[in-house]
Amino acid sequence: MPNVDFDAVSDPQSMLGLKRGSVLLRDHQPCWADAFVIEAKRLVACAGDLIEDVQHVGSTAVRDLPAKPILDIAVAVASTSLIPRLAERLSSLGYIYRGYAGRDGGHLFLRESVPDVRLVHLHALQRDDPQWQEYLDFRDTLRTDASLREQYAQLKTSLAGQFPTDRPSYTASKEVFIRNVLGQRRKPDR
Repeated sequence: MPNVDFDAVSDPQSMLGLKRGSVLLRDHQPCWADAFVIEAKRLVACAGDLIEDVQHVGSTAVRDLPAKPILDIAVAVASTSLIPRLAERLSSLGYIYRGYAGRDGGHLFLRESVPDVRLVHLHALQRDDPQWQEYLDFRDTLRTDASLREQYAQLKTSLAGQFPTDRPSYTASKEVFIRNVLGQRRKPDR
């Protein structure tokens, strides 16, 4: 597999990278999908024997949705006992292991372009962890439901204005919307 430089994604408008703690939304950039493909190939080349699946999640994975210019990637592992080996391997790609965040993202890894400028948030989870399916369900719902996508875009824009330097509050303030979407998705059709 060729070694592709993730940092050299050709579209300068992609503006991947955001200072730690800040909240700045960009209009969706189609090149974010390309950046994910490049990064997924790097992950598989480095640690494919430890990884069961790699998915582009979060707002950069949804067309027509403003997003913080940081790729969110979910990686499925067979067992969390593999995390130390995964952390060791991913460090060769510049990933920093930040520990277990429980319901707030599983095992977290960061990739930065320079200190405190985040390019990728990687969430490593077992496939049977409910968060794995929630990442996929929320992404897929937003991809297919234009009304919910617009509501979420408006919420994110409002919260970004309210919390431009407080990412934890921005993130926490989206939780009710996300839980409602996931709850609606689980209701049986009547």
